[in-house]
Amino acid sequence: MSQYHIAQLNIAKLKAPIDSPQLADFVANLDRINALADDAAGFVWRLQTEDGDATGIDYFGSDQIVNLSLWESVEALHDYVYRSVHVEIMRRKKEWFHKMADSHMVLWWVPAGHLPSIEEASAQLELLRELGPTQEAFTFKKAFPAPNESASAPSDSWGSECPAV
Repeated sequence: MSQYHIAQLNIAKLKAPIDSPQLADFVANLDRINALADDAAGFVWRLQTEDGDATGIDYFGSDQIVNLSLWESVEALHDYVYRSVHVEIMRRKKEWFHKMADSHMVLWWVPAGHLPSIEEASAQLELLRELGPTQEAFTFKKAFPAPNESASAPSDSWGSECPAV
């Protein structure tokens, strides 16, 4: 078992208010998709309110939603994002979210047992935006191994940015 988990932050800019008819299908699928993540192999934790939701967390602005989670490995996260029913939601992202000019998703390693704060996640996203992919903040397209692993993950092995937003 690794001494590290992969943290991921993904933000999306809404095309309409979260309670609007335009986002009704997205909202209707949240519980199902969150449960899918919770039950996925390698899932560790996700940021959520007491109601089990994260759409009310407006750290990046009231027009943006956030997903912050921990996984045992990049592979486990990749499998959930690209090889599960989650893909159905990603295919409809243009209905609900604006295309973001800046990076909106970042991955980074944290010691097992550490739960990253939204502030820490925001700092990692800014680091990625400023420096591009590094060992400290990266993407699926240019992934880096956990600090205790000697072999590096080959670049471009995980595809493009997370298409969910």
